Order: sequence, then structure tokens, then C-alpha cells
Amino acid sequence: MFERFGDLPLHVLVIHLTVLVLPVGALTAIAFALVPKWRWLLRWPTLVLGLGSLVCAFVAKQSGQAFVAAVPELEQLVKVHRARGNLLFWFCLIFAVVIVVAFLVLSGPTALASGKGSKETKSRPLELLVSAAVVVIGVVVIYQTVRTGDAGAKAVWDGRLPAK
Repeated sequence: MFERFGDLPLHVLVIHLTVLVLPVGALTAIAFALVPKWRWLLRWPTLVLGLGSLVCAFVAKQSGQAFVAAVPELEQLVKVHRARGNLLFWFCLIFAVVIVVAFLVLSGPTALASGKGSKETKSRPLELLVSAAVVVIGVVVIYQTVRTGDAGAKAVWDGRLPAK
């Protein structure tokens, strides 16, 4: 199921989506956590991107395993990339859980003049804790996405490009 899309390995296609969705989702979540005035606008996109990040990481992980199973000689080349990708999946799982909590807990005004749809602060310390968690895990997801992608690119391209 995760091996091919048409004539191409699925992993090669899905990593491009993953490298886009994970950092954009993390940056959106960080903005959602740090800028209460934007929460009315970012609440749903943050939730969708947070859950989408988990789906992308899962499909990238599964398709990568299927790719290596189809081409066993890649096993040693992608050893570091695979380990970093596995760790990234777990960070994305934590990120998705934290985003769901933030979606439910973090307060914010509404853009409507009537004030309908605004969320009131339930607990300031809880709000600060959840905001800090969103920022920390968002930064971790961005960092690990870069590390994982770098290891994959090195596995594929190291020594194959002409010298400058």
C-alpha cells in the first residue's frame, strides 16, 4: 500500500509534502500559541495542520520502510535517515496531542463585532503551560524535520554531484 504511486516510489513524493506541512504546521501553531489576537483566525488551521503533520509523518515513515524493503541495498545508506525519521514520527505524535489540547484550552477573542465565538481564559497558568508546550514541540518538530531531511538528502546525493 505504501510502496508506489503510479511508477514512482510513494516515499519520494510524500516527503515533499511532509517537508512543507510539518514546518508550516509548527510555525502556525507557534503563532497560535504566542499571539492571542490571532487565535480566532488560526484555531482551525492549527488543528488541521497539527493532525495533518501526524498523517504526513506516518505515511512518510511507512512509505520509507516500503521503499527500503523494495530496494534492500539502501538499508545501510539510509540508516541515520531512518532513525531520525522514526524519532520525527514520535515528535509529530506528541505535537498532534499538544495541538488538540491547545485547540481546546487556549482562549482568544473573535473577529466578530458581536463577540460571539470568543473563548475565555479558564486558567492562566494552564494557558501559559500549554502555550509553552506548543512552542517547544513546534521548534522540536521543525528541527527534527530539517535533521531528517538532511540525512535523507546526504544518503541519496552525497558523492553523486559534480564538484564545484
